[in-house]
Amino acid sequence: MGIVNDVLDDGLGGLTHNVITGKLEELVNWSRSRSSWPASFGLACCAIEMMATGGAHYDISRFGMEVFRASPRQADIMIVAGRVSQKMAPVLRQVYDQMMEPKWVISMGVCASSGGMFNNYAIVQGVDQIVPVDVYAPGCPPTPETLIHAIETLHGLIETNQILKRREETGAGANVHVEHVDAGSTPVLLGGTR
Repeated sequence: MGIVNDVLDDGLGGLTHNVITGKLEELVNWSRSRSSWPASFGLACCAIEMMATGGAHYDISRFGMEVFRASPRQADIMIVAGRVSQKMAPVLRQVYDQMMEPKWVISMGVCASSGGMFNNYAIVQGVDQIVPVDVYAPGCPPTPETLIHAIETLHGLIETNQILKRREETGAGANVHVEHVDAGSTPVLLGGTR
């Protein structure tokens, strides 16, 4: 956005002509990154951690993700939490296809990312074989802190528009791997308190 002097000291009164300039594309990407609604696709034990992330202690509504949408037509982020069976794969793809563009995918957990310990014919060995994955959240199961870190990483990529450019070039997701965050290692601040 444009350079504004004395805003930190005087607030909006510090704006010379009460005008902020910026590119429309940057404004749209900024608003997209702060108003994303996830489609819940919990398949196994990772879904419990995903539900905990939406609970009062972690409160992902701080990131503009107020509610998990039951309808794919109202969601733009799919969080695949848990192992995907061969029978569930067409359903997952159908839900992804029904989501509005632009849409993004977070692969939550080892089972969703690579099949995990289930190396057999019944489990898909990575959800990226079905949908383009943008961010991988590691762990078995990942902690809510890890999912929040993956969401913040995705929001940063949405804001810089790197994902859509990469998807146009390769037809695949961003393929970003985040670090696992242990439970309790990073305090979750709620209103400035721990």
